[in-house]
Amino acid sequence: MQELKNLEIFGMETLNLFNQIKLLDHLYFGGGTMLRLCHNLNRYSTDLDFWIKPKTDPDVIFQKTYNLLLKEFVVKDAAQKRSTLLFEIQSNKSKRNLKIEIRKDQTDFQWELKIAFSKFTNKQIAVKGLTLEQMMENKVSAFLSREIIRDCFDIEFLLFKGIPLRVNHPEASRMIKIIKNFKQQDFKVTLGSVLDSEERAFYTEKQFQFLKEELLKIIK
Repeated sequence: MQELKNLEIFGMETLNLFNQIKLLDHLYFGGGTMLRLCHNLNRYSTDLDFWIKPKTDPDVIFQKTYNLLLKEFVVKDAAQKRSTLLFEIQSNKSKRNLKIEIRKDQTDFQWELKIAFSKFTNKQIAVKGLTLEQMMENKVSAFLSREIIRDCFDIEFLLFKGIPLRVNHPEASRMIKIIKNFKQQDFKVTLGSVLDSEERAFYTEKQFQFLKEELLKIIK
């Protein structure tokens, strides 16, 4: 867990640098790390996910981000892909590299001003975080397309937060099928590797029981 804590500190330091040069003015902050830093998501997250605001030039964002990262860290990778700007950086404060993904699709997402913070640092950073309702929509879409257990975990977390699950009958049926296909190894290792011991034991036993019950209500 210590390496995940160090990576979270690394992420907070990077967010703070983005804030200092006003880069966050042009980005929406989303993904698991946003949920953890702004809403106390009970799992660790290993990357930073952003979306470019509408009417913002991706080329300008790429160059500004690259120049900053090159000055402050070791840049292991930097690429402008068709739909995303990707960076991977290294710091002597963490054995694990930090991945940053900035999506180019300039969707006018629902967002709100939030404060990102971690119990492992004393920094507090204002961000344009996606709303929890927007996150639920994004997470359901991601889960249906890539079938990753961490997305499923985040969906159940959002349900616990009182965010409604708006999926149709076929989507609910498919989500249940995906969940049933997860193996014990997925809970113990893939998911367990980003959970503290108590959370790991709970999810190894319950295996998204609450989420499955909510999905069954939609199917019936």
